Amino acid sequence: MRRPLVTLALLTPMTVAATTLAAPSPASAHGYISSPPSRQALCASGAVSNCGDIRWEPQSVEAPKGRTQCSGGVGRFAQLDDESKGWPATSVGSTVTFNWVLTARHATSTWQYFIGGTRIAEFNDGGAQPGATVRHTVNFAGRSGRQKVLAVWNIADTTNAFYACVDLQFGGGSTPPPATPTPTPTPRPTATTEPPPAGGTWAAGTGYPAGATVTYGGATYRCKQSHTAIVGWDPPNVPALWDRA
Repeated sequence: MRRPLVTLALLTPMTVAATTLAAPSPASAHGYISSPPSRQALCASGAVSNCGDIRWEPQSVEAPKGRTQCSGGVGRFAQLDDESKGWPATSVGSTVTFNWVLTARHATSTWQYFIGGTRIAEFNDGGAQPGATVRHTVNFAGRSGRQKVLAVWNIADTTNAFYACVDLQFGGGSTPPPATPTPTPTPRPTATTEPPPAGGTWAAGTGYPAGATVTYGGATYRCKQSHTAIVGWDPPNVPALWDRA
């Protein structure tokens, strides 16, 4: 009568271990808009202070689909919804190109862009897996002044989406009108190619333009995509952003 009990005692830990190994682990890190700088990008770069967890996790604003808040309704990212922070607005024309940096390339249904609840544009990926960087050009003709754009990345195989808000100033904001040009001689082109801008030693919180070079761990890397560096995105870890020179 004791034999079945001994057998169960031996099998139960194995069963538990197998169940533990088979259990899926949650996805980590995903994506955000790097330019024009989204609110989470501004927090990550330190341009806006007192942002809480979002400073270290700009790519993690994930919540169920259909949310309308910059934070996606995620409590620990609530600072993104705080309009009293004085979010800087990027001066733009009527057409804007949004650049996403993805750290986990989820199969995608659609990308959507809203202003005040009105959908301005939608890009349908049909379930395809995007690249490490994604660009969308959106026409905002007829919009003027300061506007908050809510961008939504809808994942194809889950019920969740990723959210990013970008503050824009349509019509150029305080950008001065162009001055009347004074004719000057055009210099002859030379065969020498100007080296890319140097960025010194890589550091989190620094904005790097495409083509900038940095040193890290004794090696030199060249920036492939303009972005603001964050902790964990060391050049060797993000080949979508850095090439070893």
